[in-house]
Amino acid sequence: MTRSLISTGSPFERAFGYSRAVIDGDLVFVSGTTGYDYATMTMPEDAAEQARNIFRTIEGVLAEAGSSLAQVVRAQYFVTDRSFCEPVLGVCGEVFREIRPAAGIYVIAGLLKPEMKVEIEVTARLAR
Repeated sequence: MTRSLISTGSPFERAFGYSRAVIDGDLVFVSGTTGYDYATMTMPEDAAEQARNIFRTIEGVLAEAGSSLAQVVRAQYFVTDRSFCEPVLGVCGEVFREIRPAAGIYVIAGLLKPEMKVEIEVTARLAR
């Protein structure tokens, strides 16, 4: 199977040399995604709302790849403050309650821009 690249049209992808997702074999690797609404390039202040935006972006990317959130096997959550863990994990619970991928949450020093509070990356299988 050939390697395929997926873009959301984010200016960061071309400028920083990465793809929103890469399909390789029967896996879809979705890059770390932040809470921007890429149509307006705006980001909510609230960490939980950023996570909701992230999952909307990831869901669209997975659909374009021929996969879905139900096919996610691994998720990694990065937050810039411990106080964001529970609100973000609450959103993750809404999305993955029945799917339950292998996952980890990491409190990190910061992300690329100060308004970024959450970044999520996932690995999924192509729909069977």
